[in-house]
Amino acid sequence: MLEIIGVSSVAGVVVGAGVCYLWLQASTKNRFAYLEVEARAKAKAIAQEAELLLEETQSRLKTKEIKLNARLRERTQSIEDQHRELVVEQKALKVHQQQLDALEQTARYRVEKLATLEARKVQEIASAVGKMESVASLTQEEARAYVLEKVEEQSRQEVAAIVRRYEQRAKEEGQKRANYILAQAVSRYAGEFAGERLINLITLPSDEHKGRIIGKEGRNIKSLEMLLGVDIVIDETPGVILVSSFNLYRRAIATRVIELLVEDGRIHPGRIEEVHAKVEAEFEQRTYEAGENILIDLGLFPMHEELVRLLGRLKYRASYGQNALAHTLEVARLAKVMAAEMGGDEKLALRAGLLHDIGKALTQDRGGSHVELGAELCRRHNEHPTVINAIYAHHGHEEPDSVESAAVCAADALSAARPGARREVLESFTQRVKEIEEIALSKPSVERAYAINAGREIRVFVNAQQMSDNEVVLLSKEIAKEIEKRVQYPGEIKVNVIREMRAMSYAK
Repeated sequence: MLEIIGVSSVAGVVVGAGVCYLWLQASTKNRFAYLEVEARAKAKAIAQEAELLLEETQSRLKTKEIKLNARLRERTQSIEDQHRELVVEQKALKVHQQQLDALEQTARYRVEKLATLEARKVQEIASAVGKMESVASLTQEEARAYVLEKVEEQSRQEVAAIVRRYEQRAKEEGQKRANYILAQAVSRYAGEFAGERLINLITLPSDEHKGRIIGKEGRNIKSLEMLLGVDIVIDETPGVILVSSFNLYRRAIATRVIELLVEDGRIHPGRIEEVHAKVEAEFEQRTYEAGENILIDLGLFPMHEELVRLLGRLKYRASYGQNALAHTLEVARLAKVMAAEMGGDEKLALRAGLLHDIGKALTQDRGGSHVELGAELCRRHNEHPTVINAIYAHHGHEEPDSVESAAVCAADALSAARPGARREVLESFTQRVKEIEEIALSKPSVERAYAINAGREIRVFVNAQQMSDNEVVLLSKEIAKEIEKRVQYPGEIKVNVIREMRAMSYAK
């Protein structure tokens, strides 16, 4: 029984082992089949990627091939163009060579003809000498001298006629050339007509501001006119006031001061003085920047700082109604064009034209000739001699010594003479008003003097510590007498001498 149980146990174990083996074998087959499918999928992906890479590579190669073919075609076309140009140049060279050969042949023929004529002349002179010896019983030497004298006289007349003909032709050609240069310069530069007014118009937010500007008992407007040196006109025109003065710089400062005061709203003598000092400093900076911008636009750096500042100051200077800065820029650009046409230095002509009237920026403060002031200023700052010569030459103090100086003189005449550029009446008025101020400023103890009311009144401010009230009366009469003697004017001029005493202390 035990044996039967043992055999059956062994048989069971064997059967179990067989089943287990079969199960493991089946499991292994399934696993290998999964791995095989996975491997085939990866292989297929790799093959597809390889195909994509191959297609991309072929596309790149094709693109490169197209670019190379295009470059090859371009180079081939360029070589063909160069070859055609070379053929054209060779043909032109051949034509020039033929022309040169023809000229050489003509010259050779003329030389031979001249030699023939010279030989014939000698023969004719010898024949004439022989005839004269036989007819007039002259010796050979006398006859030769006579003939030579006649030939020389005839030659001199022919030479004189030729010289006159060529001189006349040179004058005509010179006139045509000068007209051409002027026409080119004027046509290539078209400037605006210049004209300066004597008044500035200030727009107010409301008519209420007119009362503020006038102030209590007129103290604000009196303070403004005394400090700014202008005439302030407040009439019934709604929303505006007028600032009048012949001095452009003074009028511009006054306009800016009033605009700032109106904007701020606080208008009283102390505030007026404060704003005036601020605006004066602002205008000094503004004039320098204006001169600097002009040099940047024209490309004329470097230049001394004083010249730059005075160049900007020309914006507030007028000559015969023509703005001095506009006139200066016009002359500079015209001179540049004319110098270029005549083969001169464009840059130097531009610089000389820009500085030719620089002295006018100083005449209102110093007086004297703007030519002398400008030349001395440029000489002090080591400007080019041509610039200094142009300053002198444009008013006839010297002769132009270069093409550039001559161009500046011509440009100055063009700018001043064109229609609408200048107004003589305005210049005579400003000259009269300026002369009145100079008379007052020449007196001792006078600090400031302003001509107002279109030149019908002058306000003179004196140093209160150096002059008494009685001396003020005498000074007003003295100024009035000198104005009567030196100045021509219509109507009458009121001389108003002001002696103001100020006391200042601080509470600490």
